[in-house]
Amino acid sequence: MNIRDSEVVSGLLRAMNCELITGSDTADVILFNTCSVRQHAEDKVWSELGRLSKRHSQSRAVGNTPYAKRNTKRPLIGVIGCMAQTYKDGIFRRAPVVDFVVGPSDIAKIPGIIKKLSTIDYRPSTQVIFERKLWETDGQTRPEEIYRNGFYEDENHAYVVISEGCSNFCSYCVVPYARGPLHNRAHKDILDEIRLALDKGIAAITLLGQNVNAYADKDVNFVTLIELVNSIKGLKEFSFVTSHPKDTSIELFKAMSKLDKLKKYLHLPVQSGSDRILKLMNRGYTTKDYLDLVENYRTIVKAGTLTTDIMVGFPSETKADFKDVYELVKKAQFDAAYIFKYSPRPHTHALQWPDDVPTQEKARRHRIILDLQREISRNKGIRKKVTQ
Repeated sequence: MNIRDSEVVSGLLRAMNCELITGSDTADVILFNTCSVRQHAEDKVWSELGRLSKRHSQSRAVGNTPYAKRNTKRPLIGVIGCMAQTYKDGIFRRAPVVDFVVGPSDIAKIPGIIKKLSTIDYRPSTQVIFERKLWETDGQTRPEEIYRNGFYEDENHAYVVISEGCSNFCSYCVVPYARGPLHNRAHKDILDEIRLALDKGIAAITLLGQNVNAYADKDVNFVTLIELVNSIKGLKEFSFVTSHPKDTSIELFKAMSKLDKLKKYLHLPVQSGSDRILKLMNRGYTTKDYLDLVENYRTIVKAGTLTTDIMVGFPSETKADFKDVYELVKKAQFDAAYIFKYSPRPHTHALQWPDDVPTQEKARRHRIILDLQREISRNKGIRKKVTQ
């Protein structure tokens, strides 16, 4: 999702004659498109902002900045995306070097913000903080036209957003607070964007949503949408992420089995193998529900790939809970898994519970599941080679 957001912002700035470069030393504007799903992702941003702040402070002290040599102002620095929405003006207090923050729903305003701030005189002794409303609480969403700027990083593949935000409120997840409630794009706009990508010679796409299975536009649900996408002339291949187990259906599996352009790949995050923890997570299914889905998927979608997300160390997770996680991974036989250690997230319901699984124990459990999954993936790979 952030890759696509970065493309959208890049397209908007290219339209105002900005050039995308890779080096921050010669940039006039530096943007950090951020994620708040994991603490580690945020820590990397804070660290980089600290590095930039230190570099500018040292440069001013010796009067030797790369911008002085070019006779230009210091670069504008913006934090956009989930961290901007999560921390708002708190970012200015922690990282004064930042000039503006823009939440996910406001990215269309970035060109205007840059134009306005570019008129300000950035003398070394002057600290400028541009205060603005970062989030529309009345449910406003992104203007549809931002998805039509035609910029894609990959000349062979395009990400296409079908929905923004999420309304599931899993107890550990910051997404509903950082990206707002679920908003589905009109299916005609989605199909038009795919055709725009095809016009640029891109014939492979990935449909994006925090929960694609919840998609609905009048009488068009997600199964109907992928059938419409499959019928687009010129499209060679497409896939989708991410699916939520509570909204995943047999009808979806049947569609996946028959649609010739759709990759036989399903990412189905389980998060935990303990029913008690799943209930605390507010996931809306049991381990039996999940394993039934796995069985149906493998029965209906022949040779389909299955991947998942697993979180260890959730508040109050006991040794018995963790054993249930281990057993589920053994039963499900995933092709691959993304395994995470729980970290408290702002605004979430789980934040009120003690983060009581010690760091070392989280690391141990993470390593155990990682080793198990590596063994499963290795064995499945060997079996596939033998079969071929």
